[in-house]
Amino acid sequence: MNDAQAIAETYIAFWNAADPAERARLYEAGFRQDATYADPLMRGAGAAEIGALAAGAQSRFPGFAFRLIGPADGHGEFVRFRWALGPAASEAPIEGSDVVKLSDGRIAEVIGFLDKLPQ
Repeated sequence: MNDAQAIAETYIAFWNAADPAERARLYEAGFRQDATYADPLMRGAGAAEIGALAAGAQSRFPGFAFRLIGPADGHGEFVRFRWALGPAASEAPIEGSDVVKLSDGRIAEVIGFLDKLPQ
């Protein structure tokens, strides 16, 4: 079994990486080149599109960062974790849960859920 916590931490680091070169390095380390991403608001496939989604989230929410809520868990080829998006020193106004499917130990597919949104 893969280390679910390490996979989730690399994934969160990817979404927080402001430097495109660092984001590309994290993608290469943790995702398959043909990975797909889908949540209720956006979807993408491959390094360029998924990287653009991360850059867009950073642009839309300046000063916010993603962080894990609790430990990640997994079984077989799946990893599940909860995350929050908000300012470092405050309660996060956005929370979600993601399930990733792995292939060869790397993220092949992400299905995201939004659990808490601002009113």
